[in-house]
Amino acid sequence: MEANGVQKKEYVLVQAPMVLGMQEDLEQRYDVIRLWDDSQASLLQDAAPYVRALVSFHKLPLHLLESLPNLAIISNHGVGIDHIDLDYCCRHGIRVTNTPDVLNDDVADLAILFMLAVRRHLCEADQFVRSGQWVQQMFPLARKASGLRLGIFGLGRIGMAIAKRAESFDNIVAYHGRSKKPGVSYPFYSKLSELAANSDVLVVACPLTEDTKHIVGKEVLDALGPEGTLINIARGPVVDESALVEALVEKRLGGAGLDVFENEPHVPKELLSMNNVVLSPHAGSATWETRHAMAKLVLDNLHAFFAGKPLLTPIL
Repeated sequence: MEANGVQKKEYVLVQAPMVLGMQEDLEQRYDVIRLWDDSQASLLQDAAPYVRALVSFHKLPLHLLESLPNLAIISNHGVGIDHIDLDYCCRHGIRVTNTPDVLNDDVADLAILFMLAVRRHLCEADQFVRSGQWVQQMFPLARKASGLRLGIFGLGRIGMAIAKRAESFDNIVAYHGRSKKPGVSYPFYSKLSELAANSDVLVVACPLTEDTKHIVGKEVLDALGPEGTLINIARGPVVDESALVEALVEKRLGGAGLDVFENEPHVPKELLSMNNVVLSPHAGSATWETRHAMAKLVLDNLHAFFAGKPLLTPIL
């Protein structure tokens, strides 16, 4: 963009602040409009026709996209893109990128942490000691977290990282997905309920799509059973949350580790008081190292776009 022969910075609209250091890098290179800053509302209104790039973190309202007539790229800070209207982007020639691979380890670590915490009652044990109950009674017995049958729904990059970690606990891994993966030796189940019936722990690691919304419902939860553990590090709506609460209340499911929810940041009140449920605030990738790597990939995609170079991790 030029004005009076002077090269001006490109406008970039950003939904949420990046990790310390990367936000500063972004603002040094571009004219950044901070969507979370109400004081910049008038700036957005004036600059909207000139905004060609948007950094997304969460749901993008259609009216926002429609207010940016020259938007050309959405650089998403995360792997999941279910919050982006890809049909709209296709129709309007908007490029979309995400941040795959760099967060695999952290999310996989959290899945295994959930397995350990839920089955060994770690959070409950922590409160047991802190509250002084240990001097009065013995802590109840828990369940093993090794030598189990661990099913993975969605054997993508993160799913494979979970499988690798699960094997180190001598767990037997199996999986379900849209189709059997070539070159993968883990047993494949064509029906999710059959995988659940043959699992002690079921880890949800699939993308959220129209086909996967609420796919983990009563049938799957009942198949997992009263001694089974459900772990969701994917997207909240993949699990039918009402069915999950009912299964836990009625003790048809043994326990759950949940990093994601249907209506974040709101969590069903029933889950808050359950000792067999471990909750986390959608923090699968929330480490300094990974958030820095994610932000860097977001910026690298933007830099490549404005330099006319191939995008590093294109979705569209």
